[in-house]
Amino acid sequence: MAATFAMAACSVPPEPPEVAEIDIATLVRTVADGDTSCRQVIERHLARIEALDARLGAIIAIRDAALDEADAIDRAVAAGDPPGPLTCVPILLKDNIEADRLPVTAGSVALLGHPPGRDAFLVSRLRAAGAVIVAGTNMAEWAFSPRRTMSSSFGTTVNVYDNSRTPAGSSGGTASAVAASFGVAGIGTDTGSSIRGPAAHAGIVGLRPTLGLVSRGGIVPLALDRDTAGPMTRSVADAARVLDAIAGTDPDDPYTTEADTRRNTDYTAALDADALDGARIGVLRDWIATDESPDVEAMARFEAVLHTLRVAGAEVIDDVSVAGLVALVDVAGSCRRFSHDIARYFETRDGAPFGAITELLDRGDFGPWSEQMLDRVADDDPDVPPADRDPPCPEFADHEGRQALLAALTDAMDATGVDALVHPSWTRPPAALGREDVRYGGDLSQALAPAAGMPAITVPMGYTYGNRPAGLQFIGRRWDDARLLALAYAFEQQIRGRRPPAGFGPLDD
Repeated sequence: MAATFAMAACSVPPEPPEVAEIDIATLVRTVADGDTSCRQVIERHLARIEALDARLGAIIAIRDAALDEADAIDRAVAAGDPPGPLTCVPILLKDNIEADRLPVTAGSVALLGHPPGRDAFLVSRLRAAGAVIVAGTNMAEWAFSPRRTMSSSFGTTVNVYDNSRTPAGSSGGTASAVAASFGVAGIGTDTGSSIRGPAAHAGIVGLRPTLGLVSRGGIVPLALDRDTAGPMTRSVADAARVLDAIAGTDPDDPYTTEADTRRNTDYTAALDADALDGARIGVLRDWIATDESPDVEAMARFEAVLHTLRVAGAEVIDDVSVAGLVALVDVAGSCRRFSHDIARYFETRDGAPFGAITELLDRGDFGPWSEQMLDRVADDDPDVPPADRDPPCPEFADHEGRQALLAALTDAMDATGVDALVHPSWTRPPAALGREDVRYGGDLSQALAPAAGMPAITVPMGYTYGNRPAGLQFIGRRWDDARLLALAYAFEQQIRGRRPPAGFGPLDD
């Protein structure tokens, strides 16, 4: 009788999962145990996109191979051979990251109809870990804007918590889509604040890894000496799991030469709910003060979380001073290299869609918000290496200004014995749509970590004005991403500062 019951139980199809707010560990375990199928997981996420994305404009395309790959995963699980630590995890990719059978336009109408037909290096690593690339997400055109997510190829993305407000840019499509549970995790790119800015405005976790830990191969560049990809997730633990998959040396990316020797073999092993107990956290008051008009509620939230850090056992060093910080930031400022970097990128693809920036301008292949930036770089000779320009734009390791900023920040951390530096990710709430330029301000993420090549992570720290997410940013030492994740995880466990956006809960069956 027992054997008959077991056979009957085995014939019962697995239950469809509830995927809203599901985390990676739960999803992988549920699929591996046979409690649900990978096909059902992917179908549920696709159903959410179909039902809900009209409110956001976050998704640019569904990857048509996703269900076939889900079926292959189900066969592997049934054979006792699940493909890896991200088995069946649905991933969303920003529109400048190459993936086979997805368009990649970098937010520009000029790239429509020019699919790459290949996977970026980090995408191949995600797929090797068992992840399923489900969809592409909208971005600011050419990643030019930290203010908004508007592309000439796919339109406007709105903030998932308040559809009348901006998600920031340029990874706003990934931020809103992950917050809405259209995928379990997303990949964004960050040159100035393009992961952390939108993540903070969408109430999710956004990690900019140490520059060189994750390959830039197969990513449409904005400024290659600062560009990096990184996880955008609903929890720090999920960010660590995604980083485990994508970090590593790419033979074709010289910035990643040290990645395999510097990376942790398991970033999730570093996560410790008690990591703040005995830690020293430094507050960058001088940097926060560079915003002369901070929002009262945003700053009150920040001061409240400093108390949370203390309650968790951290010693908060309330004013870590970096001598001449603003002047150092100015010297380490970014330089124009887009025309060179985009030309080199197209050399790796079949059939460049344009030969020069002036061609884009002549054809009108741009959104009006991008014209000023395109005009600025149109006369830059794409064949002159950035280091040979006047003034020169050396690579990170050779850039005296950036290395001076890195040394100053690291020396300040060493002198005060702090494990990480903190500041609000934004000192102002998301701007209203159409007011992004006049109301833009308080973006503290642009200049420090990107210029110094340091890792930085934003973690939800609650809300202002009822429903406007706010993020706390941690900055760590180069290559110490594991310690940074540990501190961020402990803070997250202490504050539980995120709640799902209204109207994006479970779908009605």
